Amino acid sequence: MVIQADVQPSIRVETRAFLRLSIPLASAQVAQAAVGFVDTIMMGHLGTESLAAGGLASTTFQLLLNVASGFVMAVSPLVAEAYGAGRKGQVEQIARQGLWLSLLLSLPLMIGLAHLEPALVRLGQPAPIATLAAPYFEFILWGIFPALGFAMLRGYASALSQAQIVTAVVMIGTLLNIAGNYVLGFGKFGFPRMGLAGLGLASGLSFWLMFLIFLVYCLKHPQLKEYRFLQDLKQFNFKILRRLGAIGVAIAVTIALEYGLFAVVTFLMGILGTEILAAHQTVYQTMYIIFMVPLGMSYAVTARVGQWYGQEDLRGARRAGYVGIALAGSFMLVTALVLVVCRQQVIGIYIDIENPQNARVLALALPMLFVSALAQLLDGVQRVAMGALYGLQDTRVPMLLSGAAFWGVGLTTGYLLGFSLGLEGVGLWIGQSIGVAVAGLIFVWRFHRLTAAKHI
Repeated sequence: MVIQADVQPSIRVETRAFLRLSIPLASAQVAQAAVGFVDTIMMGHLGTESLAAGGLASTTFQLLLNVASGFVMAVSPLVAEAYGAGRKGQVEQIARQGLWLSLLLSLPLMIGLAHLEPALVRLGQPAPIATLAAPYFEFILWGIFPALGFAMLRGYASALSQAQIVTAVVMIGTLLNIAGNYVLGFGKFGFPRMGLAGLGLASGLSFWLMFLIFLVYCLKHPQLKEYRFLQDLKQFNFKILRRLGAIGVAIAVTIALEYGLFAVVTFLMGILGTEILAAHQTVYQTMYIIFMVPLGMSYAVTARVGQWYGQEDLRGARRAGYVGIALAGSFMLVTALVLVVCRQQVIGIYIDIENPQNARVLALALPMLFVSALAQLLDGVQRVAMGALYGLQDTRVPMLLSGAAFWGVGLTTGYLLGFSLGLEGVGLWIGQSIGVAVAGLIFVWRFHRLTAAKHI
């Protein structure tokens, strides 16, 4: 059976197709980011030590999960290529091996989380905080496989242009997570007060719910049920697994490089002082939530470019990539203008700007937010351009370029500006922003070169 990808040789039609796919994916990313915000608020109500331990635990878990998700993200470009080329059997095989990959990745992660407490102490975290965080890990580790499985199915459905339900699924999971946090964390409706362990359990249960709903959707949807990837599930295809691993490891390393940069910058902010760190956190949290939109767009552009790539039409792939890059740049331009104009109101979400005790944090945060707002334009472009490269299954070179841009340019420049030239937190943000801008320009240039007529 030959499958025709839902693409047309028209920028207008391509734009509609991209928006139809990217809006639910971006909305789902924003909803997931909001969960972390709500979790932080609830951890604060458990006490100061619980907030510190919970923040450490959730940040560590999200870092490990996001890096592991990089491996299963390889499913999307491979399925998109097979779908565009009309290879139904290969679509099924890739999805099948994607589930196995999710399971294989989850096992060492579960073991690692179960023994993470002593590792945190050796890394310099206070022993009481690490001990308080341990129950969170012990319960949330059971949600690793469904979390990876959900990420795999999201990429699979996106590659087939059928991810419209993802927002509803994430919202259902988010509501369960919030309700579970309240009931299990604080001991409501007859349940015992479990504290951070309850928050970990609630998150694990929400991962299972999202995975199972999305799995049923993929098996029952009229446009998806013909792909019987659960049949012959016990069969390993080592060739496809190796291909997934080869593409996925580069994506995972790239994610680790990007998250690692933010972690190091946060650490350096702490060296500069508590007030600078507090100002940085308000800016970072704002940028993180906004960044979820181009992140969702990048998933969509990977699918659209991959479908054209499967049809061996690089002109179509170029059109799909540039539509995504242009729309991401437009969105980030609007948000940058809003952030610049409404800087005080944005910072006021996190602190009482009328309180004289917060005057120093406000004064530090305003220029940081100004710099980061201007950098958002190219930050969104670099993420979507990277997604377009993933659609071409080009992952190793972007990984190396990311390391050079984020660490070689961004961190080095930030350190020189922040410490050597005395610009402190603003200097670190300027350096980080320069690194992101360099990455964005390089990724767009590479995508343009790879989709040039001479490569067809």
